[in-house]
Formats: sequence, structure tokens, C-alpha cells
Amino acid sequence: MMNHSMKSQFNVRSGTVIEGKWHNNRYVILNELGYGANGVVYLSKFNHQQVAIKMSDNGMSITSEVNVLKSFAKVQGSALGPSLLDVDDWAINGRNISFYVMEYIHGPDLLSFIQQKGPSWTAVLILQLLNDLANLHDSGWVFGDLKPENLIVTGPPSKVRCIDVGGTTMQGRAIKEFTEFYDRGYWNLGTRKAEPGYDLFAAAMIMINTAYPNRFTKKTGGIAELKEKVQTSKELIQYEEVILNALMGKYLSAKEMRHALLESMNSSDIPRASSRGNRRSPPTVSAGSTVTRTQQNVRKRKSGGFFETACIVAVISCLYFLYIYGQLI
Repeated sequence: MMNHSMKSQFNVRSGTVIEGKWHNNRYVILNELGYGANGVVYLSKFNHQQVAIKMSDNGMSITSEVNVLKSFAKVQGSALGPSLLDVDDWAINGRNISFYVMEYIHGPDLLSFIQQKGPSWTAVLILQLLNDLANLHDSGWVFGDLKPENLIVTGPPSKVRCIDVGGTTMQGRAIKEFTEFYDRGYWNLGTRKAEPGYDLFAAAMIMINTAYPNRFTKKTGGIAELKEKVQTSKELIQYEEVILNALMGKYLSAKEMRHALLESMNSSDIPRASSRGNRRSPPTVSAGSTVTRTQQNVRKRKSGGFFETACIVAVISCLYFLYIYGQLI
């Protein structure tokens, strides 16, 4: 995390106007969104539009993150990171503060969304995440600092978006930023080398985190401790094989893990979310065509309604025939 002395350098008050030194765009600071190891992010307003600005006194860090966002933009159909809007410097008190402006992605983080909507959404959102990670890995990157706080659910329709690309690392290098709970090195289950398996381990830990929202402290580390947590959770037990394989590095790609998760969903009697309040059930997911239970029920009601109509028509026809016959005799 960013130390407080460094954070205090960017204690920019609400209403402050940030003017770019080179592009002369003016941004009005609204409030702080968060801070990390390499800078502070603020919600800002630009031409009546909300945007996010990240500031840092580390110009190299800003350049690295900008390059990541540019790389994401080249991945067709990817929703991994926010769109990059501007890159500039802010001249203040005789020094330049580097910053970049990005799309403001609004919505609850992944854990908050699942707590509100119900645990049956977990696998659906992880499937989306794995699809995006597959695109990221194919382009030569590893997200690195993958955790629920960096995953925002937008919509409708509900869609996972990744924010804070500060930990994104080129494959083959050492992970440059991580959070212990989601780090395989912390659990003694692998290295911190940037490879697809590192992100897949974190994805499995995110699934565990949904069942243990307050997380838990490591005791001995290793697979046995995490396996016990999975097996004692009614929300996770149906995905036990997928989670444990990801934790032990048995999947070579995000696509392979995604396929395994799909199979576990289709072969298990997945509990549906409660219909009370605002809790809604996600769509049933299949590897091929997708048919929701609602669609199936509609088809049943349609066929049932057709049968009832046919019976009514038959009865009316018989009565009419008897009436005509009676008139004739």
C-alpha cells in the first residue's frame, strides 16, 4: 500500500481545478476514490462528464500504466480496464505531477454485488472474469493485483470490469504489486512470476473470499488450509475441484479453468438465489446455447395454454352441434 507521507502529497481538496500543462484540459476534483502503491485516484468532472484521474510523483509508474491501458484498448471486445482519455502533467508549487485521465467505471465491487444479489452470481461473474483474463493473457500480460476491490460490476446487464491496472505485469517478469490474501507466494503455493497461473490462483481466492467476506488469517499456509475452507462452505463445495485445481496451478490457461467451471455448473444442482427483496437469480449458463429457466417456464405455459384452449373449443363445438341437432328433430 501507499505510505501516508506519500499520500499526503496528493491531498487535493474538492473543487480544486487541475489544468494540464500540455493539453490545457481543465478537470474539477470532486472527491478521492482510493489510493495505492503508486498514486491517488480522484473522481473529477470534465465537460459535465465524470472521469477518474490518477496522480503520481512517479512518472515512470504513470507511463507504465498508460501503456497497459493502451494495450488493453487493442484487445478486441475486452472490458478489462477503463478507457484512457488523457495523459498530462499538472504544474503546481514549482513541480510537475504526472497524471492520466480514464473512464469512470461506476458500480459496486464484486463482493458487495454478490452480498446483495446472492451467492449464485459468483460463478457467473467469475466466468466473465476468466474470459477477460484469457484475452489479457493472450496479449502477453498478467493482471497481478487481482482482488474484489479491483473488480466493479456495472450494468444492467451485469458485467465485471477491472480497474486499477497498477499491478499489471508483462508475462515472464516478477509481479510488481500484489495483495497477500490473493498471492500464491503468501500461501506457499507458487512463485510471484507473472504467468497465467498467478491470475488463476487469485481468481480461485476471490471465489473463496465471496464465502468468507471478512477473509481469514493464514495459519500454516499450503493447500490443506485452503481446502478445509472450501469444504466447509456450502457455497463453495460444488466448485471444490475447480478451485483446488486453480490453487495448485493445474490449469494452463484461463480458458481451461473457464471450461471446467462451466462443467461444474452444468453437472451440479446449483442453488438459485432467493427471490425476496432485490436478490435476483443469474441466467443459467451452458457451453453452447443458453436457455433460462424463465424461458423454459414460458414454453410450458404456452403449451399448457394451447391445450386448455383446444379443450374449450371442442366443448363449445359439441354443445353447438347438439343444439343444431335438437332444432332439426
